[in-house]
Amino acid sequence: MHYTLIAILAVAAYLVSGLIIAVRLFRGDQHAPPRALGILVGLAAILLHAAVLFQDIFTASGINLAFFNALSLIAWTIALLLLISSLGKPVENLGILLLPLAAIAIVLELRYPSVRPLGETATLGLKVHILVSLLAYSLLTLASVQAVLLAIQDQHLRNRHPGGFIRALPPLQTMETLLFEMIAVGFFLLSLALVSGFMFLEDLFAQHLVHKTVLSITSWIVFGVLLWGRYRFGWRGRTAIGWTLGGVAVLMLAYLGSKAVLELILQR
Repeated sequence: MHYTLIAILAVAAYLVSGLIIAVRLFRGDQHAPPRALGILVGLAAILLHAAVLFQDIFTASGINLAFFNALSLIAWTIALLLLISSLGKPVENLGILLLPLAAIAIVLELRYPSVRPLGETATLGLKVHILVSLLAYSLLTLASVQAVLLAIQDQHLRNRHPGGFIRALPPLQTMETLLFEMIAVGFFLLSLALVSGFMFLEDLFAQHLVHKTVLSITSWIVFGVLLWGRYRFGWRGRTAIGWTLGGVAVLMLAYLGSKAVLELILQR
């Protein structure tokens, strides 16, 4: 099947999956599409997206992680984690925002192709570092969207407006538990990413990496404090939401922000 057609089908499948999930959430009645349908269409989008990524990333000159390829890969990983998690936990509602964003990432990948290969000399350790970093970024991004949804739910309940789509969400305590589960696993993966970076990168504080390193460590500290505050003081609600969004913002600056400046602005 032609590359462009696969990409178009992937975009369409992501949008349809997000629409099905949105209809289920906002209608919440027996006439809404079955839950499994949205997940299955999303998984089809994942497979199509993977085919697009395979052609763009694995090139003859090495692994091509140019900015928009990396952005698309992160979006794919987020969507994959979301849909796999939704098989056992009620987190598919996050797809209302995340699946259309994955579709946009494919469009950007097609519209702005570029080549930034790692090269054949990239060690296995470096590749493991990149993989673990992507998983950490993706899972913590999921946590940030969960935090936004939790904030909306908390606001509605505080204002005593529990109707509408809020009624279709899991209980507030369940939503909060899911948030901290995501953060705990993401923090563990981020810890592995930092350790592997110190082990496998020649100079983690080189000129082109220093901002990424400092911001990543800052984000790691933010999430560490949040988990400690949850364990020691029972932090929850707006406190947990604020720390989560702050930590993810710093982390996104660390990777995507630094990469955007280097590639798109400085052309390095």
